[in-house]
Amino acid sequence: MRQLALSAPGGDSYRVYLVGGGTAVHAGWRESTIDADLHSDQDAVFRDIQRIKEALSLNIEFARPEDFVPPLTGAGNRHIFIETIRNVSFYHYDPYSQLLSKVIRGFRRDLLDAEQFVRCGMVDLASFRSLVHQIPESIYAKYPTLSRKAVLGAIDAFARTLSL
Repeated sequence: MRQLALSAPGGDSYRVYLVGGGTAVHAGWRESTIDADLHSDQDAVFRDIQRIKEALSLNIEFARPEDFVPPLTGAGNRHIFIETIRNVSFYHYDPYSQLLSKVIRGFRRDLLDAEQFVRCGMVDLASFRSLVHQIPESIYAKYPTLSRKAVLGAIDAFARTLSL
């Protein structure tokens, strides 16, 4: 985060969002991640990303949950502020959207992270389930590998694994 903030162009302010493993590591749920997923609506903040990747020996990818799963209502209002360094403000991308992406992908590491979203209080399970049920059927056409039935089934299966 510091390296990115130091390399950001002056004269503007930027928002950068941690996604996936970046959120998990920053939140202390795990020690490391294979790659750091980042998102920003302003690509200029990433102008020196190749140098940063090489200097830190870190794989950085640009991704957000909506690249893989349907958007959830109100996602833009649920980003969690982390800190501002110079002219870059860092946030955890909407935890509800991250949770949906992790549950749908369904790998063991994803499901462990998904459990942490709920256990640490970043996500209220009942609100999450309500948001997923609100996804319009028509949105699934943009995600040909997903169906409403499969998504709801994955969410229900995940919820059953939690002993809250």
